Amino acid sequence: MYFAALLARTEDGWKASDTELDDVETLSDLADLARESSPDEDTVLVLIEQEDAWFGVVRVDGEDDPRIYVSDAAAAARSSYGEILLTDELLGRDPDDGDDLDALDLDGTEDGESDEDDADSGDGATGSADAVPHGPVGDPQILDDLGVSEKELRLMSTEAVTEIAESLGASETLETVR
Repeated sequence: MYFAALLARTEDGWKASDTELDDVETLSDLADLARESSPDEDTVLVLIEQEDAWFGVVRVDGEDDPRIYVSDAAAAARSSYGEILLTDELLGRDPDDGDDLDALDLDGTEDGESDEDDADSGDGATGSADAVPHGPVGDPQILDDLGVSEKELRLMSTEAVTEIAESLGASETLETVR
């Protein structure tokens, strides 16, 4: 089960809204959604959690590039919402590594002709899966200036969204959309 909410910092405090991520396909889409929730270009946090598996925080400050923290990249990689957050840049990958043209076998053989070819393609798939680390990725200092230290963020449980809201003084606000 997933939960996603936007917390926008305003001059009156934090404003929460739940959000549907069904139409969000990329990190840019998510950042645009966050910016739309704050007309004054204030800080907006997108909080996403999958029960008992992982959580993610995306921070959007005005027109700056979004900052991301994911508690467990390997768990998030198995989730459609997690895949939005796990960009090549965040994982330290070269986006050209997965170019489909490079992956084509142009040696003149057809599929299924060689067991070696099958084994090679299987190893490649395993290698790319291993490229997603177990554990946290991203900017662990994403909430430092808001009162949640790197150490606190890394130690948060599967109730991280609630813990973050409590640290920000926005738990009651968040509960209105939960």
